[in-house]
Amino acid sequence: MSQAIIIIGSGMAGYAVAREFRKLNSETPLLMITQDDGSAYSKPMLSTGFTKNKDAEALVMSNAVQMSEQLNMSIRTQTSVQSIDTEKQTILVDNETIEYSKLVLATGASPFKLKFVKPESDRIFSINDLDDYRAFRTASQGKKHVAIVGTGLIGCEYANDLLNGEYEVSLIGLSQHVLDTMLPPEASECVTKSLSDAGANFYFERSVVDIQETVDGVIVELDNGEKISADIAISAIGLAPNTKLASESGIETNKGITCDRSLETSAKNVYTLGDCAEVDGMVMLYVLPMMACARALASTLNDEPKLVSYGVMPVAVKTPACPVVVLPASNENGTWDIESDGFNTTALFKSDQGELLGFALTGDATKQKQVLAKQVQAIHPE
Repeated sequence: MSQAIIIIGSGMAGYAVAREFRKLNSETPLLMITQDDGSAYSKPMLSTGFTKNKDAEALVMSNAVQMSEQLNMSIRTQTSVQSIDTEKQTILVDNETIEYSKLVLATGASPFKLKFVKPESDRIFSINDLDDYRAFRTASQGKKHVAIVGTGLIGCEYANDLLNGEYEVSLIGLSQHVLDTMLPPEASECVTKSLSDAGANFYFERSVVDIQETVDGVIVELDNGEKISADIAISAIGLAPNTKLASESGIETNKGITCDRSLETSAKNVYTLGDCAEVDGMVMLYVLPMMACARALASTLNDEPKLVSYGVMPVAVKTPACPVVVLPASNENGTWDIESDGFNTTALFKSDQGELLGFALTGDATKQKQVLAKQVQAIHPE
């Protein structure tokens, strides 16, 4: 029996590469090792659960047993990899040494933590996986007011979802605008007003200096001395790729686990994709680039080497109060050309020569997505 291809991580990236590989190869042994229960679910759906009135179990598409059968793959759940020996091509799991032919690191990313939040807190949450969502969903039952720290993509999506679930929501952020790294101010204002009209309260240009847990809820203290009383809080201040296992095993890391377009790391036969990966200098925490990587890597794992190609990949922000589609520009040298009418903004980011580099659309302007996307050059065309 040949050595297995081992995948570390059962998130969307880990399962995506396994699925794509099985389309090409039904026989080579696959082993997946995961720290959680191995449930397959769509991570973007975590920020639609209250809108759709779905608990954690309702978001699960298949459990680990079902995924094992579907993909003819062994899955070890609730298991951590202790170390990787890249020279011997082995991993250490529960003090057992397992050889691999190829190794895939799909270890994902973890939320940045507010320094004053205790790990055992049952009122302050970061929601980044199904277990997080399950814990928050349980804790939020019977509550009315949620404070969200962070006005970026995650914060805005959860704000809209909770508003749809008839919660009162307060958003606190360091920036002057929501989605400030993605949108020009005119487009951001459309999202802010839409969420405000839906009932959200905003505290811009404010940092949180402390969150005190009380008998009844939390008190969020801002840097100007203002205090916000809420029943429960969400920390949505960003994600950091999980690089510790790779780094401690001598694999090169930077912002993420570094690799080129072959997705091979600095260690032979060790590959990476998903939120943990820094591909050709870019960490892209979105579904479309992850799927492109999964397809390319599946071919490479099947001994048909293929470089990943990134097409034009707009990002849809799940804020139905004001729909948003963004195509981040790969080149920062340009200027915005903006037309705004009520909640509908068309913002085109162009080079000095008039070439369309990216765009930001809100409201009805999102209908232009496909037309505009065809005018932008792909990052890595086929």
